[in-house]
Amino acid sequence: MSTTWHNWSGAQTAHPQAFVQPATEAELVGVITDAAARGIHVKTVGAGHSFTPAAVTDGVLVNLDNLTGLVAVDTGAMEVTFLAGTRLRDIPGLLKPHGLALANQGDVDPQSLAGALSTSTHGTGLGFTGFAGMVRGLRIVTADGTVHDVGPGDPLFEFGRVSFGSLGVITRVTMAVVETFILAAVEKAEPLAPVVADFAELAHQVDHVEYYWFPGTDVAHVKRNTRHPASDIGTVAPPVPRWKSVIDDELVNNVAYGAMCGIMHAVPATTGFFNRLAAGALAQREYADYAHDVFVSTRRVRFNEMEYSVPLADATEVLTEVHRVIDSCGIPVGFPVEVRATAADDVPLSTAKGRESCYIAVHRYHRDDYREFFRVVEPVLIAAGGRPHWGKLHTLGHDDLVAVHEDLDTVGELRASVDPDGMFRNAYVDRIFGLN
Repeated sequence: MSTTWHNWSGAQTAHPQAFVQPATEAELVGVITDAAARGIHVKTVGAGHSFTPAAVTDGVLVNLDNLTGLVAVDTGAMEVTFLAGTRLRDIPGLLKPHGLALANQGDVDPQSLAGALSTSTHGTGLGFTGFAGMVRGLRIVTADGTVHDVGPGDPLFEFGRVSFGSLGVITRVTMAVVETFILAAVEKAEPLAPVVADFAELAHQVDHVEYYWFPGTDVAHVKRNTRHPASDIGTVAPPVPRWKSVIDDELVNNVAYGAMCGIMHAVPATTGFFNRLAAGALAQREYADYAHDVFVSTRRVRFNEMEYSVPLADATEVLTEVHRVIDSCGIPVGFPVEVRATAADDVPLSTAKGRESCYIAVHRYHRDDYREFFRVVEPVLIAAGGRPHWGKLHTLGHDDLVAVHEDLDTVGELRASVDPDGMFRNAYVDRIFGLN
């Protein structure tokens, strides 16, 4: 019986024949073998936090929320194994009793682990890769129902880490971990121009740095985070008091900001005023806390997003042009631009493969049409050799993508080998690999 599914932002809709949540790997294998016998498609979805149609299918939509939790801990190798449906928000609690943590994390955490690594999700900091770079092993079910345990050197591992569900269904992920740590955070407003001019240098000066910019303003809200051992908790700086966190992060950043977005949507002429107000209202603070409580922000106001990585060495030139085209386009945009940097990695189809990267993300309130605005910014990012985040909106097809991903056709050949009947295909997979 057909059902209806929407992603988090509401931009993507699917009408799969069935929505299933297998409780065991054996049940999942049964779903896949049954779909193969019936000749229908299968796609996997976690939180639905990808803005692209990566999970859209007319066949069976598989959700792994019942395949979650910690499977194994190897403190000698500093590796842990999770079931693939584990949500990022649950990982800190699972690792804390073992004195362990992920080395890096993004700024939101509802995603499933498999979904985050499969779309090349990342955090910030030049000493640290995105999720795919932390993977040490995978367990993946291919279209014929075979369960593969794979590690470095195996093509399913090398190309399966970032494959947006095109090679099979990941059921377990082994990740490198570090000892629990804290972050000392400094968040403050600074003049935009010097932050843009010196962004690559800033990224090398501190463990983690990022900034937000509201269009039409000349202020960057800069976040600098410095790593410390967990034993320093309470001595570097106090955490944000609970009452202040509720005011800053919930009432201001979500409730009040959501109301502002609603007004800007109804009356676009108010956008400039509210952007200046929002830029002035962001918290100015110094504090320290366990890493996940600093990395992650609660985001309840829904939006659509486009994000590209460009070479960090070109950051100033690209950012200058991005800011210019946004300020000159005349489109009332009430969401900030977010800018981060990460280390290079060696993962095929990663947005950071082979280069230190600057990530530039633009957003649009979910009730506003994002297409006109994204069309203004995207050519700047493409011209800079940008690589789109696989879970965020972009317009590139195979010919554009192969120019910035040297491994794309090799991954496509593996996809054809392990899924000859196209069980895991959908329109997004076809677009990326140039399939008809």
